[in-house]
Amino acid sequence: MKKMAFEWYQYAAPVILTPLSFLLWWNTYEGNIWLTLNAWLIPIIYAYIVPGVGTNVLKVWEFDTRIRLGRFRPHHGFVFGSATASIAWLAHLHMASDLTDILITSFIFAAVLGLCNVLYDVKALDSGILRVYNQPWADGMDSRAIAMDYGPWFFGGFGLVYGAGVGVSERLAMLGKLDGMTFAWLFPLILVLAIALPVWGYRRRSYRVHGHSGCRPIERSQSI
Repeated sequence: MKKMAFEWYQYAAPVILTPLSFLLWWNTYEGNIWLTLNAWLIPIIYAYIVPGVGTNVLKVWEFDTRIRLGRFRPHHGFVFGSATASIAWLAHLHMASDLTDILITSFIFAAVLGLCNVLYDVKALDSGILRVYNQPWADGMDSRAIAMDYGPWFFGGFGLVYGAGVGVSERLAMLGKLDGMTFAWLFPLILVLAIALPVWGYRRRSYRVHGHSGCRPIERSQSI
């Protein structure tokens, strides 16, 4: 039953949330396309790059769905990205006008997106639609421990950078400095940092706790 619910969700939710999240941000930003794309598109692209590498290159994660490219579901960017953009819109307080606002947006996004996505992954692991071959899995631990091993970094860490990027974009727009040229370097900068910093933090934590990078599948002991 749980797996069936996730099967339906992964197709129905993006169809609804992808255009809805775009329109919500578009309306909030009064038609400013550069602000809208930063808030809406960053999580979609992130959800193609990071899980795509984690599934088909590193083989630490795997989706058990009907439609797959190797271990990866080809619509995952819109499953994660549309929901993340929608949740971020709900958590968004107001346009960032100074450094304090930028930091507030950053930490709110980190907390809200971290919590929501970890809870989602726990349920996805329980349903069997998601498999993660990390150290807690190899040690026979439950889905909460498995998700908490990577979730705070890949979801909370992403939210921290994503929120800061949204805040900086808003501040630049208020100053009249956010145009196509600025967007051309700001968007990839936010995306690169949103990928690199969580991965760096996750690897450091994994070396400290498990003695390895956490970037390869761990074999489960036969005794478990």
